[in-house]
Amino acid sequence: MDEVKQLVTDIKNKNLKPIYFLMGEEPYYIDKISDFIEENVLLEEEKGFNQMVLYGRDVSIDDIVGNAKRYPMMAERQVLIIKEAQDLSRTIEKLADYVNNPQQTTVLVVNYKYKKIDKRKALYKAVKKNGVVYESKKLYENQVADWIRRVLAPKKYTIAPKAAQMLVEFLGTDLSKINNELEKLQIILPKGTQISPEHIEENIGISKDFNNFELRKAIGDRNAVKAYQIINYFADNPKDNPMVVTVSLLFNFFSQLLHFHGLKDRSPRNVASALKVNPYFVNEYITAAKNYPMRKVSAVVATLREFDVKSKGVGSNAVPQGDLLKELLVRILS
Repeated sequence: MDEVKQLVTDIKNKNLKPIYFLMGEEPYYIDKISDFIEENVLLEEEKGFNQMVLYGRDVSIDDIVGNAKRYPMMAERQVLIIKEAQDLSRTIEKLADYVNNPQQTTVLVVNYKYKKIDKRKALYKAVKKNGVVYESKKLYENQVADWIRRVLAPKKYTIAPKAAQMLVEFLGTDLSKINNELEKLQIILPKGTQISPEHIEENIGISKDFNNFELRKAIGDRNAVKAYQIINYFADNPKDNPMVVTVSLLFNFFSQLLHFHGLKDRSPRNVASALKVNPYFVNEYITAAKNYPMRKVSAVVATLREFDVKSKGVGSNAVPQGDLLKELLVRILS
């Protein structure tokens, strides 16, 4: 995120490079940087003749180079944006010759999503020398809640830890989807609001009481009644609560619990750092560790591996998801 801010600052200050190669698994920041260049480098009256957007599936490297070598018309520079450039992955290295001697009046932006170019080859080295390579890495699940807080802060919003966790568990690590939902909330809620679980439930449709976050907590507390209520809700709403996601999240939780049992320093700060969780949730791990000794945690991890296979249809094609979840809960709580 800091690297993106620096890129944006440089572009605002007209400290422009002749090529921006934006690549990586997370498309959110690739789109953000590309859109910022598209919207801000040229004046509106300059864009008609000097800004072009091409798509990888429709062009060749020769087409890109030919357009990049054009001179701007009645402007200091032109902007050439190549979207979905990963469709040119078989020939992208041919761009190296141009990048080694780029047209200085052209800003070439290459959006190379979900993939990376080989850092040992000529194209990467040429871009590093004459332009900017930005690699957009996918965030780990435990990093997304902090990302949500950092995105909201400049816009004068905060978010409750549980609300952030609900978004992560419902939407995963797809930053574009999460940002879309946050933007909806910002339209509805006034600045200065702390986004709560109730706001998430009312406006996004994620239940604040019947979700994987609450299931994890109920299991950690050995609150069988609450856990079975949530499982029954999941069984009645399988499309919104796929078993494969529930099993994955529980597996992560018990894997972290196994790590917790191995910690010598169990101070809240060290636990949060070691498990890579928000300090707000540390007490859940402390409680769960009391309810699940290390031997039991190891057994639960093995059980979750077994049910992970079953959740994907191996050896359980005729068993409804709800019944599998209930069987899993019995095995965990026994």
